[in-house]
Amino acid sequence: MQSRDYYIYILTNRTNKVLYTGVTNDLQRRLYEHKNALTPGFASKYKCHKLVWFEASTCIEAAILREKQIKSGSRAKKIALIEATNPGWHEIEI
Repeated sequence: MQSRDYYIYILTNRTNKVLYTGVTNDLQRRLYEHKNALTPGFASKYKCHKLVWFEASTCIEAAILREKQIKSGSRAKKIALIEATNPGWHEIEI
C-alpha cells in the first residue's frame, strides 16, 4: 500500500489579522480553492488566501487530531507555531 501525505495548514489574510486552520490530502488543490473562493465559508469570507505554515503527516487520523489541537489552541499558540518557521509571515509557495 502506498503512503499518502496529509497536510495541516494555516492561512491568513493580507493583513495577517485572521487565521484559518485546515487539513487536506492535496495542499496545492486546496490552496487553489481558497485563493479562488471556490468553497464558501470562513476562509472565503475573510479572504484567508496566504499560506504561512504547514506540516505533513502520513496518517489521516493523526492529521485530523493535529488540526483539532491547533484549532483549540489560543491565537498566541498559533502565532508561535507560525513564527517558529516563518517569522516574517511570508507566503509559502507550493
